[in-house]
Amino acid sequence: MKNKTVIAALLLCAAVCAHAQQSYGTLSGTVYTLNLDGEREPVAFATVYWLGSEVYADCDENGKFNIKRIAEQDAALVAAALGYVRDTLRVSVDQKTVEIFLRSDNELEETVVTARGDANYLSRLANVRTEVISSAGLNKMACCNLAESFENSASVSVGYSDAVTGARQIRLLGLSGIYTAMLDENRPVMRGLAAPFGLSYIPGQWLESIQIAKGPSSVINGVEAISGQINVEHRKPTDEKPLFLNAFVNSMLMGELNAASSLQIGSKWSTVLMAHASHSFMDHDMNGDGFRDEPLTTHLNIANRWLYYDDGGVQVRFGIKALYDSRLGGQMSFGRHQVDSLRTMNVPWGTSITNRGVNGYLKVGVPLNADNSRNIAVVADYTYHQFDSYFGLKSFFGKQNSGFLNIMYQDIPNDSHRFTFGIRDFFDGYGQILHDGYVDPLSSSGQAVFTDFDLSRRENSLGVYGEYTYTLGEKFSLVADLSLDWNSLYGLFLSPRANLKWAPADWLVIRASGGRGTSSPNAVVDNLGMMSTGRRIDIASDLGMESAWTYGGNVTFYIPMGYEDNSYLSLDYFRSDFTSQIIVDQEYDWSAVSIYNLEGPSYTNTWQVDFSVEPFERFTVLATFRYTDSKVWLRDRGLVERPLVSRYKGVLNLQYATRMNIWTFDFTAQLNGPSRLPDFAVAPGESGLSPVYPVLFAQITRKFKGVDVYFGVENITNYRQEHPIIGAENPWSADFNASVIWGPLTGVTAYAGMRFTLWK
Repeated sequence: MKNKTVIAALLLCAAVCAHAQQSYGTLSGTVYTLNLDGEREPVAFATVYWLGSEVYADCDENGKFNIKRIAEQDAALVAAALGYVRDTLRVSVDQKTVEIFLRSDNELEETVVTARGDANYLSRLANVRTEVISSAGLNKMACCNLAESFENSASVSVGYSDAVTGARQIRLLGLSGIYTAMLDENRPVMRGLAAPFGLSYIPGQWLESIQIAKGPSSVINGVEAISGQINVEHRKPTDEKPLFLNAFVNSMLMGELNAASSLQIGSKWSTVLMAHASHSFMDHDMNGDGFRDEPLTTHLNIANRWLYYDDGGVQVRFGIKALYDSRLGGQMSFGRHQVDSLRTMNVPWGTSITNRGVNGYLKVGVPLNADNSRNIAVVADYTYHQFDSYFGLKSFFGKQNSGFLNIMYQDIPNDSHRFTFGIRDFFDGYGQILHDGYVDPLSSSGQAVFTDFDLSRRENSLGVYGEYTYTLGEKFSLVADLSLDWNSLYGLFLSPRANLKWAPADWLVIRASGGRGTSSPNAVVDNLGMMSTGRRIDIASDLGMESAWTYGGNVTFYIPMGYEDNSYLSLDYFRSDFTSQIIVDQEYDWSAVSIYNLEGPSYTNTWQVDFSVEPFERFTVLATFRYTDSKVWLRDRGLVERPLVSRYKGVLNLQYATRMNIWTFDFTAQLNGPSRLPDFAVAPGESGLSPVYPVLFAQITRKFKGVDVYFGVENITNYRQEHPIIGAENPWSADFNASVIWGPLTGVTAYAGMRFTLWK
């Protein structure tokens, strides 16, 4: 009764003062609620009013209302009714009608999401060809980490670097992931010692979205992007989610737990705390070769991010992240207690890898005028990473201290022009010791030979850069970049880049891009698979900076078909030409892994087509196909097809959701094309190509109040690469090789999980 009196008094005051407000037209709408079946019902006689004013309107018995506007700008509209939780809706100035959904005040504190975001789509506004995987797309798979988030994408291929460590490597434009710049909210990450397992250090449930940009992009964050860049967006401190939990377990008894909590502390501060833990509880040897199909792993990860935002527009973002990762692989009989005896050949062949790391960052943005058209930003980052590893007779120990500083100034004089200038510095201090052990095949004694390499170095790369952007509405944009970088080990490098976008019609977008990228090599961690061999390692002493030119284009047609007329057909082509490259060659000398500088041409051509359509409401179809022509010059062989690069990949993804997304059904089919096998892996009479194989995935999700429960199956056809380890019966010989991987290592895997979200 008291609540009714208060509301009546408020409405009376509003009625007395309403005539003082000026009107700018009217807004009409309906106030609804959702019943237990998820169907909308009108809220009779609810009240709506503009936040910060006394202008209100009452709904009729059908929940409909008309309310006068009070300003020619966006405004907040509040809806209230007895027995329901009040809600606020942002209304744009050009909006004519709205729908507001209220929930009963007897329900749990939650928000009912009534719209579905696209899971995978091509960005229409981006200047470069950019594929976006949203949070909905990340939920389509088990998505334990970033490496497992690309199953619905043909742009990015993910495979194992070897058959014993569990390290995943990506390929973009047919090139290894070391040529892709990895960014965390536009901050360079996964560099150096963190690269081999970096994809597994970012849990998929921590992410809000992933953006995959092909080809050269902006030089603001560095010039290491040769094939493209992948940027990840984490859960934000400002999310209205005080608690998120995700628990997962699969049929191989690998389990994980993710947690995130976003909190607002006053009007200016907010923070998000994220934690991850995963562990493998059981060994598996499905192919019977005596080796674990995947290593036993324990992974712990925690991160805390903060945001400060004041009324003057100053933003401060900072955070810290710590990780621990332990892996035990090799023969089934190899245990942790035998690690110290590995180099004696008195124990089974095994691998033990431990990674520890800490990362901290600070980002400050300061507006220099009232409308923020001129501003200055500072980004600082520090990383410490320790990598300790054993591979049978071989071992590698590394420590990395890296710093990154970027100071940039931006000026936007008008809607058509934008200028960005800056200075940045990368500092990397590496302590790296490689102990190479092998059995000389020409020796009759069968004794092990040991050679030590000190690969430690201190490297500094200082660069100045500028970027100019010209924009003509949504029809045309041109981005021109130039960066001049001085590297303390390799000298001066000039990196020009350009990206153009033209939309001559609403249904057509044309893009073109080109530019240079450079990358400083890390011979061991960039090619970790070579450690899982019985060969000696031969590293040239004069390895240089890697450099390539990448150029290409994209045409996207938006087709008025399907349920919401939002279908598109996209065609793109990209080419990368290396002027210098580090070659890891196992075909020149069959007793060695030869690492040397490129001695001829090296290039990759990639064609891709994407098609997306929603034939009817809540049913989406995404089909994509990629073809790759990749060649490299190998010593004493000339120009040959790059080994272990699949010639093509096709992906078909189907998704159907019932009303209110109560049930969601996902199905993904992949067709993976052949790749050239190295000569030593080809038996007499074989074609020299890996087989064509399919991989199928399926998942069902059921939504409850604040809880999603999901079940899925990966690799439904149970397809596995037969005999992935060459010479598994004698791992101490020079013939032993676990690096020739082109297909799945594990068979059909079922999983189940739960996501719980507590809304503010």
